[in-house]
Amino acid sequence: MMLKSQVEWVLHCCAILAGLPANRYLATKDLAEFHGIPKEYLSKALQSLSQASIVESTLGPTGGYRLAKAPTEITFLDIVEAVEGKRSTFVCSEIRKNNPCRDADYCETKPCPIARVMQEADQEWRKKLQSVRLSDLVETLAEEVPADLWKKSFEWVLART
Repeated sequence: MMLKSQVEWVLHCCAILAGLPANRYLATKDLAEFHGIPKEYLSKALQSLSQASIVESTLGPTGGYRLAKAPTEITFLDIVEAVEGKRSTFVCSEIRKNNPCRDADYCETKPCPIARVMQEADQEWRKKLQSVRLSDLVETLAEEVPADLWKKSFEWVLART
């Protein structure tokens, strides 16, 4: 399975937005510049987050994006599904029915064992993403990013809000 690069982008952007002071917004161009990613593609990904009510936006010279709810209320799964959708990562096409050795009227009574394993894996993956909140990410970043880089990054962002 390969997630769109926009998933990585918006996870990083949400981490930045989680640190914004109340009633402040950060423009798409600034988020794109900070992460070195194309503004046009990031804009589409942020629109997906907006449609999922994860971020909210405003227009104008001080416009941009901010989180629509507290970082404790946003999970990785919320963000991933906003960009990728909620469909399963595995779709069984029932190729076992193509087996030339089967009788034409043979009917399966339960899902394919391969499909069951893949669906269970998808459920576990989603369960893990559901268990990690944006606030958890921010805490980890605060611990792992060197203090001087953390401070400079925060100042850079604040100067643009």
